Amino acid sequence: MKSFLSLFLLVFVLSSLAQFFLPWWVVLPLCLGLATWRGGSAGAAFGAGLLGVACSWWLPAAWLNLNGAGLLAGRVATLLPLGGNSWLLVLLSGLLAGLVGGLAALAGAWLKVRW
Repeated sequence: MKSFLSLFLLVFVLSSLAQFFLPWWVVLPLCLGLATWRGGSAGAAFGAGLLGVACSWWLPAAWLNLNGAGLLAGRVATLLPLGGNSWLLVLLSGLLAGLVGGLAALAGAWLKVRW
């Protein structure tokens, strides 16, 4: 449990900071490296990567949706089969980002086992 919590906090904080200055895909090498360095089991690494990256996307997206970007998100949601629901778009984008982070952390945990 301790390794999960520490990996989750590292992924959350570092991916939140890195996404301010770097492209969105920076979470892949970040989660891979952190899970190789600090990851415990494969399941804990996947969960920590998924939740850490998803939360680092959900919090700013929800804040932006509440403070003015909801109109744009609603228009993008009409292009997708989401019925124009901007909150569903926020949820879906965070879930997809979390899956990317979780799979990268899982690969890092498997890489650690191989070394």
